[in-house]
Amino acid sequence: MDYREHRYTSACGQLELFARIYGEGEGSEEGGGQKKPPLLLMHGLTRNSADFEGLAAHLAGNYMLIVPDQRGRGLSPDDPDPTNYRPPVYAEDMFALLADLNVEQPGLIGTSMGGLMAIVMNAMKPETFPAVIFNDVGPVLMDEGLARIGGYVGGGAPMEDWDAAAKACADINGYAYPNYGREDWQSWARRTCRQLPDGRVSFAYDPAIAEGFADVTDSPQPDLWPMWELLGNTPVLVLRGALSDLLSPDTVATMQQRHRGPFVSQVIPDIGHAPFMDEPEALAAIIPFLKEHVG
Repeated sequence: MDYREHRYTSACGQLELFARIYGEGEGSEEGGGQKKPPLLLMHGLTRNSADFEGLAAHLAGNYMLIVPDQRGRGLSPDDPDPTNYRPPVYAEDMFALLADLNVEQPGLIGTSMGGLMAIVMNAMKPETFPAVIFNDVGPVLMDEGLARIGGYVGGGAPMEDWDAAAKACADINGYAYPNYGREDWQSWARRTCRQLPDGRVSFAYDPAIAEGFADVTDSPQPDLWPMWELLGNTPVLVLRGALSDLLSPDTVATMQQRHRGPFVSQVIPDIGHAPFMDEPEALAAIIPFLKEHVG
């Protein structure tokens, strides 16, 4: 999918951050030629805007997709202060991005860390967003998944070539994608890694993001349920990978019990943390949900 590159100033005013913009402009004649409703798509801890390439192919015809690289990821620069690598700071950056684009009320789609950002953004401006999709994340995260992520984030020297990068991606994520083959892991590496000037390949994020994540794994989890309840009547869709080690079925059930508005959940089979949301089961939930609640 083609996209426009967009640069904007971070909330702190110190960084020039990057975002992809898909599906800009007016909709079809059947839709009256009106501007497409906006969606803000937010990636996970070690990922970047390329994570949503598959989903964008299905949504860009009907929505304006705003897909940022959070600070320290992808084409956004590293933050010299690693203490800024945390969801409240990212949330402020998202409001700066939306203001820069003159977008006030987008639907939100958040994978993992991006879903936590959505909870924070809604808490900052309750019931501002017409609908929120949480991809394999909730107010409570399983210790098993946190330990697994903590075991690889920020570590490792650059890899010799793209084959080595694909193997590293498979070693880290193979449990979650048991049906993936060599070509799948090669594509994964191209989305999540970058080539260095000397030809070696590294993951496309600042290793210092591990410092902030260490606080998450070393301390008791904060109680996010009060923030969850601030979603009020906002329509919510929760996707959960059937093999997920981060979001439990019990947490999804409690999310529904403690939410006043419309709530839909969908399990994605044969996938762990986290679905890419272009799986047939994911699309079967996402497309009608957005059509009903975002436009």
